[in-house]
Amino acid sequence: MRIFDTTLRDGEQTPGVSLSLEQKLEIARQLDKLGVDIIEAGFPIASLGEKKAVTEIAGAGLNLQVCGLSRVIRADIDACLDCDVDMVHTFVSTSDVQRIYTIEKSREEVVELAVDAVEYIKDHGRACMFSAMDATRTEIDYLNNIHRAVEEAGCDIINVPDTVGVMVPSAMYKLIERIRETVAVPLDVHCHNDYGLAVANSTAAIEAGASQVQVTINGLGERAGNADLAETVMILHTIYGAETGVRTEHLFETSRLVEQCTGVRVPQLMPIVGENAFAHESGIHTHGVLVRTDTFEPGGMTPEMVGHKRRIVLGKHAGKHAVKQAIESAGFVVGEEQLAEILDRIKELGDKGKPVTDSDLYAITESIMGVVARNEQFIDVKEVSVMTGNIITPTAAVKACVGGDTRVVANTGVGPVDAALGAVQSLLGEGTKVRIHDFKLEAISGGSDALAEVTIAVEDETGRIVNARAAREDIVMASVEALVNAINRLIMVRGGGRA
Repeated sequence: MRIFDTTLRDGEQTPGVSLSLEQKLEIARQLDKLGVDIIEAGFPIASLGEKKAVTEIAGAGLNLQVCGLSRVIRADIDACLDCDVDMVHTFVSTSDVQRIYTIEKSREEVVELAVDAVEYIKDHGRACMFSAMDATRTEIDYLNNIHRAVEEAGCDIINVPDTVGVMVPSAMYKLIERIRETVAVPLDVHCHNDYGLAVANSTAAIEAGASQVQVTINGLGERAGNADLAETVMILHTIYGAETGVRTEHLFETSRLVEQCTGVRVPQLMPIVGENAFAHESGIHTHGVLVRTDTFEPGGMTPEMVGHKRRIVLGKHAGKHAVKQAIESAGFVVGEEQLAEILDRIKELGDKGKPVTDSDLYAITESIMGVVARNEQFIDVKEVSVMTGNIITPTAAVKACVGGDTRVVANTGVGPVDAALGAVQSLLGEGTKVRIHDFKLEAISGGSDALAEVTIAVEDETGRIVNARAAREDIVMASVEALVNAINRLIMVRGGGRA
């Protein structure tokens, strides 16, 4: 089964997304590392910058095939050929609603344009994929007619796009089945997610005999997006037992790279790559996965398979097994009575609508065990100074005692909070690598002097994640306090050490 990724073309058509040349190259290299078969690098005729990006990607020495998009217009095709792509993907509207109201061509003219485009591409020695745009709203006899015509013209693969996402899986299966009876060339599908059925329609098409599927990272694309690569691939691997060239252990890192480049956040509940994809809070669930993971996770898929991590989340639904494991991982040894009291305190916090951070858990445990002295502060902040303004680069200076040594560092950032957090991270030096995994800010009272609550999760080089919370009227100080708390907890969980 071949995987065709169109993140750099249809994905970039996500409203509000615009990628630089450097970002496009970085994503292309990551997709090559991921192991997709072919990428649609862009629409070269769209702009000079787009053409340059496609050219750079085509010449980057990647193992995958590089495709360029074109209308059935020779200038478009020439732009793709100038980029030296491996494949040209040419398309034309075939549904009556698009044909009449967008390109204003007769059915006969559309067939003629399609055939001419395919022949022109093949005459120039390139692989050719043809798409009847809006195929799923095209009258079937006419669709089969144009497919036969482009096959005869030498087309290498036919794409069947569900351009406005109107199909359901049963209908998609029947459509692909009908098309396979008409042409012998391989079939590809491109499904949009307007009704949330893009992945389901893609897998139905594969069941019916399609041999290639078009996807995007994080389901990006026009309107509600396209079929998501991670979901589609993992369904193929673990449910259908199909083989692709995708190296699934890179799925999570690829998702995060594209999230960073596009600015489109991955929803927490998104399958495979979402923050909660392998997270458990319910006592029944956490007890089950701690004993055997497939009790409450798909048996054929583990977080390690996709480069993710399992998380046991504490809250009002937590059970004692999860709490005990979290406490013991930090080096505490508690008795049954202490564990029960800790669990009650955690549930009380959860009942108040508060997320339970690692810092909360450790503070509760230390309080009940009477071992507050155990938690010496590895970082003890003495002073924080911030300068910002419309003509001053935001700068923060932090003075702190770090592992017994006094240090003073300064750092710039895109804003005062960013500068201050960067300064705190710089306090650690080269010995301890810590990055901010997540940052959440919430105003919990009204007015310009509102109390700001900041929750920060930090991650070390081993992938261990610890979170902490702080609340102050000063957003910068709340952020610094939360980060310092999280780092101190991380150092404690790691068993001490020096930065």
